Amino acid sequence: MTVQDVRSFNRFYTNVIGALDYGRRLYAPYTLTESRVLYELAHAPRTDAADLRTQLHLDAGYLTRILNRFEEDGLVERGPSDTDPRRRRITLTAPGREAAALLDERARETVGAMLDTVRAEDRPRLAQAMRTVRTILGDGPAQRPEDVVLREPAPGDLGWIVQRNAALYAAEYGFDADYEALVARIVADYAEDHDPHRERTWIAELDGRPVGCVMCVRDDTPGAARLRLLLVEPDARGLRIGDRLVEALVDFAREAGYREVVLWTNDILGAARRIYRRHGFVLVAEKPHHSFGRDLTGQDWRLDLYATPE
Repeated sequence: MTVQDVRSFNRFYTNVIGALDYGRRLYAPYTLTESRVLYELAHAPRTDAADLRTQLHLDAGYLTRILNRFEEDGLVERGPSDTDPRRRRITLTAPGREAAALLDERARETVGAMLDTVRAEDRPRLAQAMRTVRTILGDGPAQRPEDVVLREPAPGDLGWIVQRNAALYAAEYGFDADYEALVARIVADYAEDHDPHRERTWIAELDGRPVGCVMCVRDDTPGAARLRLLLVEPDARGLRIGDRLVEALVDFAREAGYREVVLWTNDILGAARRIYRRHGFVLVAEKPHHSFGRDLTGQDWRLDLYATPE
């Protein structure tokens, strides 16, 4: 991405929202900046001018001129701050609240008309793209572990598991297409024939998008469940998603009547191995092999579901 890419997008989007002629777009005598000031005042009834200036990143003189105009039009009242007499509190009058409400209604109608031109099947992709831009550029509150939801797969999620495993392992470990083929076979076998009482898949969702997964399937060894395809998206790491996925799987395996959970991984997957160890898995065997275009050391791990904790 280059500076020119960003500037080109900015020009495109300002045209889409009519930023260059915002007042005419909404049939209102206010610019985009003035409308935004009214919006903030309407959603924070008691606001100091200094806080408003900081929040909107406005020049002090420019904001003062806007507020002077609003006061002349009878839209706002200014008085001493309740907490600091050196500050000026800004509140909307009844006509100011009416003006803000009218602008909000017209803005909703304008955006609604724009969305009417977007196909229904494209709207989730558009919403996700907007969330991505906001997240990457640092908008909104920090993500929290409690914001993550574990759920069953929805249509398309099994395909997502294949795609993200292939893409992430290629990017982070240099795995070739053989790994994608392996994941595709695992997922296809699960999709075609699995026992919902003994096998299950979890999707970790954050802000409406999948950010992690794990599968519990029957192993060839009687009484054993196998953990497969644990994955957490890079931008969602640090939220204990991997721990929650493994914990959910272990609880399910115990309730389903399995005696143990087994898994196979590779020694280069350090973060995953630390999660397994935290949940009581024990390394029982390892062996060098050449797979997925890499020289690796495969590892077998086992968790006795009924072992007495030390």
